[in-house]
Amino acid sequence: MCNDYEQHIRWAEYCDMMQALKLGIPTHQNELDLPQADDIRVNDMAPVMRAAGNQIELSPMNFSFQPSGRGGPVFNFRSEGRHFADSKRCLIPATAFFEFTGKKYPKTKHRFALIDAPFLAIAGIWREGQGNHPASFAMLTTMPGPDVEPYHNRQVVVLRPENWAAWIYLTKSEAELLQPLWGGSLTVETVRAGID
Repeated sequence: MCNDYEQHIRWAEYCDMMQALKLGIPTHQNELDLPQADDIRVNDMAPVMRAAGNQIELSPMNFSFQPSGRGGPVFNFRSEGRHFADSKRCLIPATAFFEFTGKKYPKTKHRFALIDAPFLAIAGIWREGQGNHPASFAMLTTMPGPDVEPYHNRQVVVLRPENWAAWIYLTKSEAELLQPLWGGSLTVETVRAGID
């Protein structure tokens, strides 16, 4: 599942998108709140977009929930059949996400980006920090759409920009929002060949 994504969003692009969507940005935020990264992996700190009154703020959080038992950290969270009205919802801004194929390391690495937008947002949920573990987030997953299905049997939920506010404020149903994109929505590029 998706445990790696990139974030190369220019601050001006972010502000333009938020203005076009009529989503407010807190005046104290700037480009330092949206740091660039080639690979954001499990347990890395990264910004998420969350509600702050009638504005959307960028807040740094840990990519994965702390393990609750003997398992590892939870970084992907299955969305089907679940309700998120009582959850803390967020968006994970990214320029692309990665999926991997193959059985041997290094695996083949495939990059997925939204075709008609400068960046994308992945539906997520977040939790407050506990003890020495900071606030954290996990990506929601669903069945794969046609662009991802040849590479993986699950995919992260990529929300179209017009649905960002609907997810943050849950003004549409989860069943309507948490769906794979239709075919031809994502570009796919193999960025690293693996060992067969």
